Amino acid sequence: MPPQLDVLMEKLRAVEAEIEVELAKRREALRYHLENRRIVFEKEALRLQRAIKVTLGRYIRDANPWIIVTAPVIYSLIVAFVLLDVMVMIYQAICFPIYKIPKVRRRDYLVFDRHHLAYLNLLEKINCAYCSYGNGVIAFAREVAARTEVYWCPIKHARRVLGPHPHYQGFADFGDAEAYRTKIDSMTGGVKLDEPNQAP
Repeated sequence: MPPQLDVLMEKLRAVEAEIEVELAKRREALRYHLENRRIVFEKEALRLQRAIKVTLGRYIRDANPWIIVTAPVIYSLIVAFVLLDVMVMIYQAICFPIYKIPKVRRRDYLVFDRHHLAYLNLLEKINCAYCSYGNGVIAFAREVAARTEVYWCPIKHARRVLGPHPHYQGFADFGDAEAYRTKIDSMTGGVKLDEPNQAP
C-alpha cells in the first residue's frame, strides 16, 4: 500500500478508537453499561423507560393502515434471509478450510439485544429482532464474500465503490498487474486478515 494510504488508514483507526470512547460516554449518559456482553441498566433508567412505553393495543390502534397492509411484504423476506444464512454457513464450512481462509464468526454479526429496552412493547421487540436478523445475516454474508474476494480477486475497481468492505483498501490497484500477482502468490499459506473491529 502506498505510504499516504498507510497514513490515512492509521488516521481511520484512530478515529474509530475515538468513536468507541464517545460511545462509552454515551452509554454512561444513558445509564447503562456492559458486563460480560450483558446489558445492565440503572433502576431509575428502567423506570423512565417503562413510563414512556406505548402499550401494544395503542401501538396497533394508532398504526398507519398502510403499514399494516405492507407488513406481510416486509416479513416475507424472512425466507430469503434464512436461506442466505444457511447457504453462507454451508459455503463457509466447506470452502474456507480448503482455501485456508479464517472463518467468519457468525455470532459477531447477529446481535440481539434490543429486547432489553423496557420502552419497547412486544411487537416493537419482534420488529427489532427481525431487523437485527436481516441486517446481521447480510453483514455476515458480506464478510464471507469479502474474504472470498480477498482470496480470489484482490483488485480494486477502476470506479469508486460506495461503502467498500474493510479488506478492500489492501487490494492491488486496478491495472497494477505486479501487485496483483504478488498478492495471489502470497495466498499459498492461506489468507491473512485483520479481524474487523467489534463493538464491546
